[in-house]
Amino acid sequence: MSLLEVENLSLSIHGVPILKQVNLSIDSGHIVAVTGESGSGKSMTALAVMLLLPNGAQTQGEIRLDGRDVLTTPEAEMCALRGAAIGMVFQEPMTALNPVKSIGDQVMETILIHKAMPATQALDHAKEVLRRVGLPPERFPLSRYPHELSGGQRQRVVIAMAIALRPNLLIADEPTTALDVTTQAQILDLLKGLVREYGMGLLMITHDLAVVADMADQIVVMRHGEVVEAGPTDDLLHNMQHPYTRMLFEASDHQVALPDTAGDRPLLEVTQVVRDYRLPRKGLFDTPGHHRAVDQVSFTLNRGERLGLVGESGCGKSTLTRAILGLEEVQAGEIRLDGALVLTGHKPNPAVRRKMQVVFQDPYGSFNPRHKVARLITEPFHLLDTPPTGTERQDRIAEMLTAVGLSPDDAGKYIHEFSGGQRQRIAIARALIIRPELILFDEAVSALDVSVRAQILDLLAELCATYDLTYLFISHDLSVVRTITDRVMVMQAGKIVEQGETEQVFANPQHAYTRTLIDAAPVLPDIGVLAGQNV
Repeated sequence: MSLLEVENLSLSIHGVPILKQVNLSIDSGHIVAVTGESGSGKSMTALAVMLLLPNGAQTQGEIRLDGRDVLTTPEAEMCALRGAAIGMVFQEPMTALNPVKSIGDQVMETILIHKAMPATQALDHAKEVLRRVGLPPERFPLSRYPHELSGGQRQRVVIAMAIALRPNLLIADEPTTALDVTTQAQILDLLKGLVREYGMGLLMITHDLAVVADMADQIVVMRHGEVVEAGPTDDLLHNMQHPYTRMLFEASDHQVALPDTAGDRPLLEVTQVVRDYRLPRKGLFDTPGHHRAVDQVSFTLNRGERLGLVGESGCGKSTLTRAILGLEEVQAGEIRLDGALVLTGHKPNPAVRRKMQVVFQDPYGSFNPRHKVARLITEPFHLLDTPPTGTERQDRIAEMLTAVGLSPDDAGKYIHEFSGGQRQRIAIARALIIRPELILFDEAVSALDVSVRAQILDLLAELCATYDLTYLFISHDLSVVRTITDRVMVMQAGKIVEQGETEQVFANPQHAYTRTLIDAAPVLPDIGVLAGQNV
């Protein structure tokens, strides 16, 4: 008998079908990956296993954990199972953690709620669990709070909470989506190690086949609430039967065709830029320290050129981006756009600022949900001395929405009426509407499904041909940077350690850190021809 057996699971919420006849099973010591696009039913399947369903949910079928029917288990008994027999790692650790409680208290909380041991023993056990996930108390005291840790470290705390009582089943819901490649590799290695060491079953939910291609024993592909294909990983990857599975595979390794550029005129010039942050005093009479986020960075971005910037979290990418936008003062060096300084005195130069726009990682968070699309994408008009009005304004809105693959009628809708990919298209329309000379893409496709990501990358290639875009593309996803840029810079600890033609850097990296990043990136196996089709 398998550890977890899901048989003919159907789920509806207020009469709306969500899951349809879902079947999967997990054995102890095995990893099963459930993959598919957003809305395919992956997370709802996991929540059904935990019996954490919303009001109005109705289920049919069976979910058995160690032979016990979960769907008929009373809530009081499920509370005893959650955290003890089933652990769950959520996608966004900052929202899964309590910001006002220390990491030690949060790991201990799982132990104490289940009364697994006295408080004194719970403290020692929390230390050992945190040590097991790579956070030794000597370097990461239990008194630290979530905001004092990096994204990867916070994810390790969430994993520690989930495995504190060594559950038989661990569910990981997109645990690496927002992490850089080296941290992602560490988290995946950690999860594989826990399965080997504890013999637990792991249900891994992800939208990226490349993440699980070399770690899962079995892959389950879901679409529109149904399992369209499932099987052992090697068999499925080498003999894909369903067109949707092949589409996911192709999208995971999507390549775009950028138009040629003859960029030889400097547009953005960054010269010996230094940005320091003051650190708090360690003692009452101690001199305050400082952290150098950007260290003597210099580069030139030519007109019509597409430049990539890669590096781990905390390497200084975002600080450098804010400095280029004039949102951060620098202690040394200068930043010029088209020959003019970005900062005049201590304020952004408005004549320069209107020539730059930015596309953020989270499009929903960068929009005001109370405003309609027409107002949202025309926000940059306030940078202009004479913004367009009347018919000219409406024509500009229609042109931009059409350029990003949307309809002019979408101008009258609210942002919540769109999918994630459509929201990112709207964000790109907002960046383009005043025809800036430079666009900064800050992790603009990191949170998107692989198929949606492929569509956005194709859109950027089309826009490059139409508008001759010049952009700085910041990302931790090396496969994306490789296909969407002409040149790439690699940043480590505030310094540019390597830069050059994109393909040359990826094919023949000169710096050890660049090789580390490339080696850590998940790669789909080269399996040639699948089911009679080229992949």
